[in-house]
Amino acid sequence: MALFAKQPVPGAVKTRLCPPLTDVEAARLCQVALAETVQGLWECPVRMVLFYAGDADWFKRAFPEMLRVPQSGGDLGLRLQTAVAQLFAAGGGPVLLIGSDSPDLPEALIDEALAALEEVDVVTVPCLDGGYALLGLKQPVPELFVDIPWSSNQVLVATRERASRAGRVYRELTPWDDLDDIAALRRLVERSPESGTARYVQGQLAHYLKT
Repeated sequence: MALFAKQPVPGAVKTRLCPPLTDVEAARLCQVALAETVQGLWECPVRMVLFYAGDADWFKRAFPEMLRVPQSGGDLGLRLQTAVAQLFAAGGGPVLLIGSDSPDLPEALIDEALAALEEVDVVTVPCLDGGYALLGLKQPVPELFVDIPWSSNQVLVATRERASRAGRVYRELTPWDDLDDIAALRRLVERSPESGTARYVQGQLAHYLKT
């Protein structure tokens, strides 16, 4: 299982939340969400690798017990494709790709994705914004990462189309959510009030939820 993460540097992460959040507030939110994501995934019975973008020493200090691999160069598609190839080369599949934008992603959905990959080639947990919170592969499918309109509401549509064009059996699971706008923060607080990220939002960013 690959967790993709950026170092939470102000101005470089969660930019779609700015404004109304400041760059510093957005970076702190990103850091809290990443920490909760790691904690949640650590409890899953699947080997996890942190593919990071940013300062290696920062990630070493933050997550000393994790296997950490720097992301490759290129756009997001190439970085994802390279990580998938590395994981399959290291131990075969299936491979799950997860971001740090869905800190309350249930372990049950991860289990469901692994079970689905016994029957299909590609599985996704769609996001409400048109992307996906999880992508699972039984074997490498490079086509899924080429000419995808990343950071748009067409990511899932394009991924679905690429899987079909490549002749892969594709399945979508129960949709989940990520943290790309204020409405998503409100939904997180309502859906998972005991989540560490939700508690942080309630304690430090509650005034934004009222706008």
